[in-house]
Amino acid sequence: MATQFKPYPMRTAKEKRDGYLARYTQLRADRSSWITHWSDLGRHILPRSARFFTSDRNRGGRDRYGSILDNTARRAVRVLSAGLMAGMTSPARPWFRLTTQDPDLGGSHDVRMWLDEVVERMQAVFAKSNLYRVLPQMYEELGVFGTSCILVLSDIEETIHCYPITVGEFCLQQDYQGRIVTMYREFERTVSETIKEFGYENCSTSVRHAYDNRQLESSLKILHVIEPREDQDRNLNSQMAQDMPWRSVYLEISGEDDNILRESGFERMRLLAPRWQVNGGDVYGISPGMDALGDIRQLQQEQLRKSQGIDYKSKPPLQVPQSIKDRDHDMLPGGMSYYEPGEIIPFDQVTPQGGVRTAFEVTLELDHLLLDIQDVRIRIKQAFYEDMFLMLATRGPDGRMTATEVVERHEEKLLMIGPVLEQMHNELLDPLIDITFAEMIKAELVPPPPQELLGAELEVEFVSILAQAQRAVGISSVQEFMSEVMTVAQMRPEVLDKVDLDQWVEITAQMRGIDTELLVPEEAVRALREARAAAEAAREQVELAQGQAGAIKDLAAAAPTNQGAALDEVLGGLTSLPGAGVA
Repeated sequence: MATQFKPYPMRTAKEKRDGYLARYTQLRADRSSWITHWSDLGRHILPRSARFFTSDRNRGGRDRYGSILDNTARRAVRVLSAGLMAGMTSPARPWFRLTTQDPDLGGSHDVRMWLDEVVERMQAVFAKSNLYRVLPQMYEELGVFGTSCILVLSDIEETIHCYPITVGEFCLQQDYQGRIVTMYREFERTVSETIKEFGYENCSTSVRHAYDNRQLESSLKILHVIEPREDQDRNLNSQMAQDMPWRSVYLEISGEDDNILRESGFERMRLLAPRWQVNGGDVYGISPGMDALGDIRQLQQEQLRKSQGIDYKSKPPLQVPQSIKDRDHDMLPGGMSYYEPGEIIPFDQVTPQGGVRTAFEVTLELDHLLLDIQDVRIRIKQAFYEDMFLMLATRGPDGRMTATEVVERHEEKLLMIGPVLEQMHNELLDPLIDITFAEMIKAELVPPPPQELLGAELEVEFVSILAQAQRAVGISSVQEFMSEVMTVAQMRPEVLDKVDLDQWVEITAQMRGIDTELLVPEEAVRALREARAAAEAAREQVELAQGQAGAIKDLAAAAPTNQGAALDEVLGGLTSLPGAGVA
């Protein structure tokens, strides 16, 4: 019997508003230990990405690159983002497919054709939306800050639309299973944008007053809340947005009224917050940028020291006689200075009492510094997997590289990024496909499924370059096993009875991500084999009949005359068999 929850009393707007603001204060306190680290990462790697103050909106003219003297880390992050985009979610090739939990059901030709059609339509939805423009930004922030966020909402024209949320804007919380289930986001909107999105009547008195006085570009802070609704706080039989399992609330942070701009909800979580790697019960992830931050700081410091050494050599400090302190002189290369005769002593006769000379002798030896700079750059590139992704981009003479070749060249590097791929599949791509599939059903973009597929559970299988490269470790072991079996089969053919070759073809095709249309359906294979077996049986019957007829004919030729007539009768009966004949 289902548990009966006691109806939750309706809270006032003030109680709701105060509750949201109180929890936001707690989440900000929990996030505070990360802010300093994120700020340091942003200053040294991605100065334009992080936003720790709502007033940073549209402040692109501010000089944010003052801490970057060497952009090795920035370029390595760009390679990381491009590598993840091409290797995991490339718009130019399929990177996922749909399967069923039941292998027998998945072997049906109609089911496989329907699944392939759905995948093709879903890829068209992704290409039409802004997903492939948002993902590179997400991958950059994942590589640097360890945590990234996008909000995937319905769209009439594009089916889905993605709204990226940069680090520093959001506060997150997870459930007991480590899944991100809550986001509180503070952002800035103008009066005009607020009125247009939420409606004049839903805004506070101060916002309406600013709008009436044409102060349209005045800014205000808005809080967006996404969190699960408890069963006591929703009507389980209602289909209204306000009673959906996930709550979405907008309110003015500094509004003097107790109003809420909008309260709605979602049937499923629309916030995707992937993390590069999670330690223990941490809400926010750690990243390659955090691992490389010490090297990045060292690189900037060494570049500064190298520049200072070059400056000392090319433009050293000078000692100038006091007598020419207030005179015009040009110390730049090719410059000229004029003095009274006898005031300047030639440089080959410089004494402490006169002439212009360097304050000290500068001996520029930068070899050790340049070697260390090169070593630090290599460590930074390795931290962001630049060597691995550029290896994937460096293909053979024919422009192709199989997953097996990738593993053979850099198997250990791919194994290192394996846990990250699993994290991306679980926290980003799986939920994204679920949301998109639900929106396609709502928009009637999914074709009617086959009858046998009704009520069946669908699964997502990733077939991107990186996913295949991870599975290629298993492919190599299967290939080695089959090679050894075939070697033994040359001496003992009966050993092949121990191997299911059909399963070998299926497993290999699955590991390599081969299109299912290239494989003959199981029903067609069964019918083909039955027809082949029947034809083989008929051929053997004909050969048997022909052999028996020939033997009897030879016997009749060797028998006496009175026995030959009897044998002719038997022979006539045999030759009348279907397909039989005597030459």
